[in-house]
Amino acid sequence: MLNIPTELLRALVTVVELRSFTKAAQALGVTQPAVSAQIKRLQYLLGYEVLDKSAPGVSLTPRGDIVVNNARRLLAVNDDILQMASGHAAGPSIRVGIPRDYAGSKIPLALAKFRERWPGVSYNVSSEPVDEMLRDLAHGELDLVLAVFSEEPKIAARHVWSEEAVWVRSSATKLDPDGPVPLVSYGGDSACQRIAVAALHGAGLDCNFVFTAHSLVSQTAAVEAGFGVMVMPRGRAVRNNLNIWEDGPLPRLPNLYGAICIRDGGGGSAIAELADYLNERVRDYTPYPV
Repeated sequence: MLNIPTELLRALVTVVELRSFTKAAQALGVTQPAVSAQIKRLQYLLGYEVLDKSAPGVSLTPRGDIVVNNARRLLAVNDDILQMASGHAAGPSIRVGIPRDYAGSKIPLALAKFRERWPGVSYNVSSEPVDEMLRDLAHGELDLVLAVFSEEPKIAARHVWSEEAVWVRSSATKLDPDGPVPLVSYGGDSACQRIAVAALHGAGLDCNFVFTAHSLVSQTAAVEAGFGVMVMPRGRAVRNNLNIWEDGPLPRLPNLYGAICIRDGGGGSAIAELADYLNERVRDYTPYPV
């Protein structure tokens, strides 16, 4: 039976999360050619490409998306086993839920930096529809949830804020005035996708999902390649150097709302401190708190 070395999976996950072979090499303590060789070796073992060479930057193929999601779970189990085998007492393990709108954003780096305050902390991070994550939080199956809503949330949250939503495009984007608006989509349940569709339908416009991916890297590459337009928080668009369509023909968008919720009993702990830390670090754009 074929086994995939965990160092190959860790190299791929690091490249995707940092969006750079150079930064991944620095984080892993190896050279950039070594990281490239690990990715090539992984693709050879799998028998298919995980990175899309036709797209700019670091972009995953559809199969690559699946590999990365499973690799994260496998590496979490691997690290837990090694921690138990070391004989040292395990630090707190925090179960974090993030929405698809934020998957692939700067959250992984923020979580890694938080370990400077809590060196022993470990994570189990998942991305599911917001309703499911909030249910798991209420049942004690998650410790912290970062959620994005298309309207002001009614839930009890430690932090709530608003974010300006914008349309993004590239110079290669072409709209057919008589056809549906081409949308680059997060897929599944997404506040950005919901407000995009609602705004278009409210203006009497139809839409067509021309590119769907769970990876922000793939979505950004699709927008830059001219596949279609996309909705995201203004700050994320600026950070990714995307062209914001300020005075375009598309309808005005409502604000998005972000919230960070923690489970009952999570106050006064690493969970609460992480919630406050993420509140400072991961807001994409915050014109005013709600």
